[in-house]
Amino acid sequence: AKPAGDGTLAMDVAVDGIACGACIGRIEGAVKRLPGVTEARLNYTNRRLHVAWTDQVFKPAQILQTLESIGYRGHPFIPLRAEQEEAAEARRLTRCLAVAGFAAMNIMLLSVSVWSGNVTDITPETRDFFHWASALIALPAAAYAGRPFFESAWQALRARSLNMNVPISLGVSLALGMSVVETANHAEHAYYDSALMLLFFLLVGRTLDHAMRRKTRAIAGNLAALKGDTAHRLVGDELVSVPVAALKAGDRVLVKAGERVPADAVVQAGASELDESLITGETARRKVAAGATVYAGSNNYFGALTLQVTAAGGTALIDEIDKLLDRAASAKSRALRLADRAARVYAPMVHLTAALTAAAWLIAGASVHDAVVTAIAVLI
Repeated sequence: AKPAGDGTLAMDVAVDGIACGACIGRIEGAVKRLPGVTEARLNYTNRRLHVAWTDQVFKPAQILQTLESIGYRGHPFIPLRAEQEEAAEARRLTRCLAVAGFAAMNIMLLSVSVWSGNVTDITPETRDFFHWASALIALPAAAYAGRPFFESAWQALRARSLNMNVPISLGVSLALGMSVVETANHAEHAYYDSALMLLFFLLVGRTLDHAMRRKTRAIAGNLAALKGDTAHRLVGDELVSVPVAALKAGDRVLVKAGERVPADAVVQAGASELDESLITGETARRKVAAGATVYAGSNNYFGALTLQVTAAGGTALIDEIDKLLDRAASAKSRALRLADRAARVYAPMVHLTAALTAAAWLIAGASVHDAVVTAIAVLI
């Protein structure tokens, strides 16, 4: 935990298992109910939960325990670890997408043969063979490609809650199960193609969403990288290399040609030209001399500059820009808040609608088979 101002402490937590917009409200709501917590804000883009509290008795471990109790896993947010986990998740989604696409294409070829044969002269034995061949492809492919959805749904059910992956997993599993039953009973139709195509299209969306979030994270990371890691601090006449985070207002630092300014400062000695395009957007270099104000992240082109730090330790202009970007990414528009509320009731409404559909068909005199098939169609 670190001081956040106004007597509060704050902590950033990386959250695993976030699947949809409904997760945002569930996580924020659960953490905000903890005694002493004044703020809980989840950034969906980088899966980072920012928590602030004032109660001195409050223990940060309570945050992780609360997340676990509602089906999520949390750990302290470390940028390098977060990037490694994002890269691993991208590889996993790509493999699942490839398996689902390959299986869906092959099953569709078999399905087209069955559909064509049903209106011409296919024999029941040939149709059953094609259906069993489809099952041989679909069942292991769905078990592998559907893991991102099945694992998330299982975690939600263990926490006695619902997320968007629960109806997806239930619909795919029931469609495959019904297809096996239909195949065993020599029926004309099976639904292996529907289940695999659903997984394929959902994985396309999930993979593109993940790639977009990684790109957004990279842009924010590039801004953070402008601050650099070390600075040359002048202690009397001695030059000492120190971490940028160790600088404080009043320190004197030396910035050599080709280096970046480590903190907001005023030039004490020297003259040079600075490239501030990544800070201010101005592409023309700015000439600076003694008395000029310079900003962290600016690139020094020519001469050495002796600076006196005026703002460091998270208060520099580049830090304020980073905070604004993070706040903008976490802020919710009216439309997004409406979508969050809709997402919270989406899963229960889907299951209720499917159950009512099955009941209505049974009351209307339909067979159990037809009622179940129609209910599965609602879930799909």
